[in-house]
Amino acid sequence: MHSQLLTAPKIVKPGQSIQNAIDNARPGDEITVEAGTYAEQLSITKSNIILIGKEAILIPPKTFTRNLCSGLNKGFAGVETEAGICIHGKDVKLAEFVGEHRKVLSVGEYIENVIVTGFEVRGFSGENIAVAGGKNVKITKNKLVDGAQYGFLTVGSKNTLAESNTFESTTAAVLFIALCMDDQSDAKFKGNNISGYYIALCTQTPGGVVKKNKVKNCCIGPFVDPGIKGAKIIANTITNRNPACPSGKDSAGAGIIIFGASNTIVDENTIENINNNGTGVGIFINDDLVTGAKASGNVVKRNSLKFNDFDIFNNATTTDNVFVTNKCTMSAPGDYCD
Repeated sequence: MHSQLLTAPKIVKPGQSIQNAIDNARPGDEITVEAGTYAEQLSITKSNIILIGKEAILIPPKTFTRNLCSGLNKGFAGVETEAGICIHGKDVKLAEFVGEHRKVLSVGEYIENVIVTGFEVRGFSGENIAVAGGKNVKITKNKLVDGAQYGFLTVGSKNTLAESNTFESTTAAVLFIALCMDDQSDAKFKGNNISGYYIALCTQTPGGVVKKNKVKNCCIGPFVDPGIKGAKIIANTITNRNPACPSGKDSAGAGIIIFGASNTIVDENTIENINNNGTGVGIFINDDLVTGAKASGNVVKRNSLKFNDFDIFNNATTTDNVFVTNKCTMSAPGDYCD
């Protein structure tokens, strides 16, 4: 006899509640959501849950129930936002909101091994999907549309993977951030397709990996934040700055930005058609004047850049950033092209 009981498959059909299925699930359960549109917000607080969408579309409900992700960030008007799917651990303590999103101060117990795959999530005011205090959480093969502040945000977590998802905006204006990692360690964003956001890939995790993503029609591709050490920006393709982005020399327009970060590896990326009235930059490196963080020890190698206003612009005051074997034609203030 089997030592464990086998549970019946959990199947949710249109007209039924996904949240009820999650609440009644046991660790190890798979919940399959059949094709249809579901006006729900979802909260996952149990480890080892697999949530599978079969052409299932999640849209905002008429009324929301507060959970940990309520007010995880605020809209530009200062109003608290709501997430579509909120995955969080127990006793997660959040800092007060200062900007962008609230930081995780501590986690009592991590939520582990949750997988969300196959969903289309549309139009939530905050994040379409958010993870707070997670461990080994995987977000794969979803389509995340019109997440007003974030398509996907992971905070205070370990070993988060967002892979093979599509992020897009259907609005005339660019939205804020497609994906952001503000984790403790080991976050990975791989193989995602991103369009229509101000920042495609926000990197606030030491050693975070941003690899083989395709970014088009955004204002900025990967952005590595001040003080972040050892991020890896590898084999991404970044093209065509969005014409709806702010224009002019004081407006951000870059394929990759290293901003007061150190020991970043920028390797084998392809960056094309980043134009901003003569000030668009393929790869931009700068110190952060606000925090004083210096851009140092960064290695920019084997990248291919063309049809940009500037291919590489190094504005850092440090002298230990390395540029080797980059295929490009226009760089400043030195010659960083081969």
